[in-house]
Amino acid sequence: MPKSHKLIYTIYLVIWVIMAINPKYPADWLIENVLIFICVPFIIWMDTKHQFTLLSMIFLLIFSSLHSLGSHYTYSEMVHFNTITQFFGFERNHFDRLVHFLFGLLLFRVLFEMIAPSTTTVKTALLFTFTMILSISTLYELLEWLAVVILHPELGMAFLGTQGDIWDAHKDSALAMTGALINILFYQSYKHLWLLKRG
Repeated sequence: MPKSHKLIYTIYLVIWVIMAINPKYPADWLIENVLIFICVPFIIWMDTKHQFTLLSMIFLLIFSSLHSLGSHYTYSEMVHFNTITQFFGFERNHFDRLVHFLFGLLLFRVLFEMIAPSTTTVKTALLFTFTMILSISTLYELLEWLAVVILHPELGMAFLGTQGDIWDAHKDSALAMTGALINILFYQSYKHLWLLKRG
């Protein structure tokens, strides 16, 4: 594993530890981090197998760090986003919407790197990656709902973060899709990456 990758994992570990100290809602923090406990070992395993590019690793670090920040304060009560909320006159804190958008925008590349070696054309790889983003985003919304209903019903809106919007899950998935679609605009870059991963 390259030293740059080890450095990125170390940086994230430090961020995660800091964000694990005295979270606003400990039960909510624990549920939010179940995915981290599962996904981080998986990502490390995939990294050793596929040798992710440095850009993908940086994108992963940015997204994971924002998730840890959201887990610490909860997505709906992320205080560091209040300035933006007040400046634009939003009726809700849109930090959760930002992270869902970045999920599609930033994680598209790393999923593409996992999928590329098994595909025969770059278009197929892009289609499968786009489908994966939509599937994971939708599955997350369902798991989020089930986690609250089954494990901690008392957390309610603190965990779901709907902030009174009955279409919250739909909008979150739509933003992830939008983030993923932006990646398609960089077709030539992904074609070069596909050839690199196929080689």
